[in-house]
Amino acid sequence: MFSATHSVLVIFLILGKRDSVNQTEGPVTLSEGALLTLNCTYQTTYSDSYHFWYVHHLNKAPQLLLKDSMTNQRPEHEGFQATLVNSDSSFHLQKQAVQLEDSAVYFCNMQRRNAKNKITHQFY
Repeated sequence: MFSATHSVLVIFLILGKRDSVNQTEGPVTLSEGALLTLNCTYQTTYSDSYHFWYVHHLNKAPQLLLKDSMTNQRPEHEGFQATLVNSDSSFHLQKQAVQLEDSAVYFCNMQRRNAKNKITHQFY
């Protein structure tokens, strides 16, 4: 069975090289109350794209954490923030004071619209 990290890698290899997302790799170890910053940068040939952060807690399905245009967060995701900066193609995730319950796998995603206004999901 593949972990979430391996599944994302396999899907990326199948999708090709037109678009890409790069994020902080490996485990990040922090003390409770510390500032969390996970970097996410992207490259795309499409101007109409959306950006997401997902969280995957052990033994649970991945959940949407943040979307670049999201105005309301779920209560359990309170404190997380990410700002889309088109000038440097980034969507970095931050939380001012991490807690033990924030331990999880986090991954950045980009989604684009195709020419027919249908949404195309791509996981990297």
